[in-house]
Amino acid sequence: MPAHLLQEEEFSSVHTAAIAGTLTSLVSRNGHAVKEKAVLNHEELAGDRGTVDDIFDDTYREKEGPKPPLRYVWRNIILMSLLHLGGILGLILIPYAKIQTLAWAVLCFLVSALGITAGSHRLWSHRSYKATLPLRVFLTIANSVAFQNDIYEWVRDHRVHHKFSETDADPHNAKRGFFFSHIGWLLVRKHPDVIEKGQKLDLSDVRADKVVMFQRRYYKPSVVLLCFTLPTVVPWCFWDESIIISFFIPAILRYVIGLNATWLVNSAAHMFGNRPYDKNINPRENPLVSLGALGEGFHNYHHTFPYDYSTSEYGWRFNFTTAFIDLMCLLGLASDRKRVSKEVILARKMRTGEGSQKSG
Repeated sequence: MPAHLLQEEEFSSVHTAAIAGTLTSLVSRNGHAVKEKAVLNHEELAGDRGTVDDIFDDTYREKEGPKPPLRYVWRNIILMSLLHLGGILGLILIPYAKIQTLAWAVLCFLVSALGITAGSHRLWSHRSYKATLPLRVFLTIANSVAFQNDIYEWVRDHRVHHKFSETDADPHNAKRGFFFSHIGWLLVRKHPDVIEKGQKLDLSDVRADKVVMFQRRYYKPSVVLLCFTLPTVVPWCFWDESIIISFFIPAILRYVIGLNATWLVNSAAHMFGNRPYDKNINPRENPLVSLGALGEGFHNYHHTFPYDYSTSEYGWRFNFTTAFIDLMCLLGLASDRKRVSKEVILARKMRTGEGSQKSG
């Protein structure tokens, strides 16, 4: 079971000055002193965002004895198999599709991905920035286009993943192998510890968001309309694309690619790459995953500093989501982006990194 060492505790906002009352410690490397500022502990930092449940809990211990047997969810196995066969058919149909249809599929992918990355993940799971009502409505619609569980359920599972990472209480525990952490966790019943710990999380901040709860109430019809019907109907109606191509490329293939881009963060970004920030945890820096998941592959950084809105120290590099959030701030639709200082990042690299400084 991975053990997070005490994390650096600087927590800054892009728009605010440094918080007063900082404590200073010295971290030495090659005879040079580097100042590491510790402003608040993790609980206080999390409290400023409205949640404490995305911080790793090193007090958790897996239960002794045999593991519970796998219980297959055959409905999911059949549906996922059919879905990926449909994705293969979509790939075959690409040469026959109109350029407008392909462009529309890319647009649908980007919108749906932002519903996960900028919405479910960075906004609602980690509270790493604040969004106005219009932006929250857009991200909720985009989340339904993505069809990766409603926001409330996504946040619950993701916070459990961070709090109990790579243990029996982690929904997609990467220590159970690539296939399990990628898709297998959706094909079997959850480990009892995942359910137990998920029920104990404080999700009052999510329940307080009326937009989130509205989506949860009407999630199934929103998915039918936004994930499948709208992507199919637009090319069919507006530029006379065939209904088969309209369905299998902008709807099915786009959905399959979106799912696998997200799943690669759970699998590949927990197994392949370097660990310049914390060598004691499994998550890795994987720029290829970041490229496909709009910036979510800088995973060693993200699990070290889960409250940073950029999920990376490198800004817009391979990070479309960070650029999107910055644009929303420029337009006045988002604010209060949380950021870790360069001094704290450097101090953490010196103290717990594996010595491979290259990340992005």
